[in-house]
Amino acid sequence: MEKTLLKSRRRSKLRVIVGSAYYCLRRYLVWWSGRYKFAEQHKQLIPGQPWVYHATPLLRQLKDVEMYLQHNKITNLKIAVEKVNQVILYPGETFSYWRLIGRPSRRKGYLPGMILKNGGFQPGIGGGLCQLSNLIYWMTLHTPLTVVERHRHSYDVFPDVDRRQPFGSGATCHYNYLDLIIRNDTVHPFQLLVEVTEDHLEGRWVSAAENKYKYEVYEGEHRIEQEFWGGYSRHNVLRRRIFDEAGNLVEDQYITENHSLMMYNPLLPEHEAQTQ
Repeated sequence: MEKTLLKSRRRSKLRVIVGSAYYCLRRYLVWWSGRYKFAEQHKQLIPGQPWVYHATPLLRQLKDVEMYLQHNKITNLKIAVEKVNQVILYPGETFSYWRLIGRPSRRKGYLPGMILKNGGFQPGIGGGLCQLSNLIYWMTLHTPLTVVERHRHSYDVFPDVDRRQPFGSGATCHYNYLDLIIRNDTVHPFQLLVEVTEDHLEGRWVSAAENKYKYEVYEGEHRIEQEFWGGYSRHNVLRRRIFDEAGNLVEDQYITENHSLMMYNPLLPEHEAQTQ
């Protein structure tokens, strides 16, 4: 992994508006082009077995984040989950996170939740939906499905408190140009099942395909560097090992790289970094 220099950039409001409109239009053109067969939501369950299950807690105490934003996030997740639950990804089809969910708005019932922006956070309609895209991305890495498009977080905002997954194993999202795109290159359909329970966001990929492999996602080449301008950046490579039923290593695959600006002092203990 080559050295990557990072520095926060401030763009004018006009440039942000024009740039967002441009990239949104480009995404709409892709959706309307007819080049792809997009997966749709179905009301029936396909026969099969869970390939992967994952759950993440709905509420976390984060530094300087008011809890009402996280409670609002639960409402936002419930609305979005209704749009992607039971989606069937048939062979050759493409899953588009934002095409299924649509633009979050007050009219649809979305509330202000936490949105990460320029290394910080602020309230925003539909905030918190990254938890759903993170969950789907992480689960997909444990299947033979192909991740076509995923966007990394540009900032490492909170310290690693109770982190159980490798750094950078999520997928940030922003309507509609920061999308999560997944394609089924297998010969079997896969169905996505997600739900908001009392305490967790839970998900499964289900398929009738015989599961002959075990997937292990891990990080390599992790490093923290001090940039020339004084701040710190964090880097790693995500890889996955694929094992057969006998436990033999079949393949060790490169997944992606992560490069993020750190918004806390990495030299402090975690409990001190949280209270900076």
